[in-house]
Amino acid sequence: MSTKIFLSEEDLPKQWYNLAADLPTPMQPPLGPDGNPISPEMLAPVFPMNLVEQEVSQERWIDIPEPIRELLLRWRPSPLHRAVHLEKALGTPARIYYKNESVSPAGSHKPNTAVAQAWYNKEFGIKRLTTETGAGQWGSALSFACSLIGLECKVFMVRISFDQKPFRKVMMQTWGGRCVPSPSEETQAGRDILDKHPDTPGSLGIAISEAIEAAVTDESGQTRYSLGSVLNHVMLHQTVIGLEAQKQLAVAGEKKPDIVIGCAGGGSNFAGLAFPFVNDKINGADIEIIPVEPASCPTMTRAPFVYDHGDIAKMTPLMPMHSLGHAFVPPPIHAGGLRYHGMAPLVSQAAVEGLITPEAIQQLDCYEAALLFAKTEGMIVAPETSHAVAMAIQKAKQAKEEAKEKVIIFNLSGHGLMDLNGYDAFMSGKLFNYSLPQEDMDESLQALKGHPAAEIGKTGKW
Repeated sequence: MSTKIFLSEEDLPKQWYNLAADLPTPMQPPLGPDGNPISPEMLAPVFPMNLVEQEVSQERWIDIPEPIRELLLRWRPSPLHRAVHLEKALGTPARIYYKNESVSPAGSHKPNTAVAQAWYNKEFGIKRLTTETGAGQWGSALSFACSLIGLECKVFMVRISFDQKPFRKVMMQTWGGRCVPSPSEETQAGRDILDKHPDTPGSLGIAISEAIEAAVTDESGQTRYSLGSVLNHVMLHQTVIGLEAQKQLAVAGEKKPDIVIGCAGGGSNFAGLAFPFVNDKINGADIEIIPVEPASCPTMTRAPFVYDHGDIAKMTPLMPMHSLGHAFVPPPIHAGGLRYHGMAPLVSQAAVEGLITPEAIQQLDCYEAALLFAKTEGMIVAPETSHAVAMAIQKAKQAKEEAKEKVIIFNLSGHGLMDLNGYDAFMSGKLFNYSLPQEDMDESLQALKGHPAAEIGKTGKW
């Protein structure tokens, strides 16, 4: 039995998979401030048109340009591991697999879209990119990608993560990126927040506002904004993960997985693994597909499906998604990459349709699962990934109780070697569980008053 399943470089996918083409109930369009659907041209000051075309595409398969494939080949295809030691520790009949995205130079899944976005921007004549980052994985990935492509990169990092994870900043600087804590004094959006809340821990919504403002106010027109999650083209680029995993499971002799799991903040690493399997489910496969989020930031499990902005300054269009409200400032949990108020529209619509089943887990349970994983499989995973590990363990224990041979696959979306402060806090007894109080969520959702209603469209088949 092989515990690691590798693909040859020839097996790297030549196309990305676009779930938008296959959703049983089509997504609702993004809207402008007037409540009318936005045109692709309205996104031109923020994104290059070659990426805007992908954002609105209804094509099922989109070719990966050969130069991007050559960039991806630096670390892809990534290995699929069989977690035999974890299985043994649990005494489960389940077979547990994990897709190891920690092997990228930046240590996570994020470069899958970072190199694509940097390449498309360079092709369009752009000189520099701005972005936001939570835990720092995306900022590191885009800095890495820009160093390969030859672009300048500026990263607004959520202040609490900037303080908690100083070595992420060093990674960005090593690759030539400039990292500033958000909110900052460098944008009007940042200054407005600091005037009202000088001690704010920051949020991804605030950092997005700053990054977009920095891009659109560049009078040279040579700066664009880059987003590491949420948007359709980001989900698209990440599907190399699931497409590879399908091939690898077949090599391992598995007909299909029974359970597919990914942690979910904005949705990109979950979508990357899950969307090819969602397509299988649409076409009749019996698969349980689970996005896992923190109980402290319960976007899909408790928040409504609404039209909302992706940032606090309302610079993004109104998007149909599960949202805690664009003004939501999450508690400073250690899974910084999952502290986002909204969920990707494609992921949200898949949840509305019933194709995926969101779950929320407390952070102490996640760290407990991460320690067991480290002591069995050896790898110290990122706090974000620990949510997927915890859910995989839950499902493996359930398989044991039911005496069923389940095939479980989850996305190991990044290592935790830059997140050891969180492990230290957990082992020192300094962390605690936190469920978002309903009154706090209700207050945050007040910001949605006056927004157009999002239709709960579904076929009822799932």
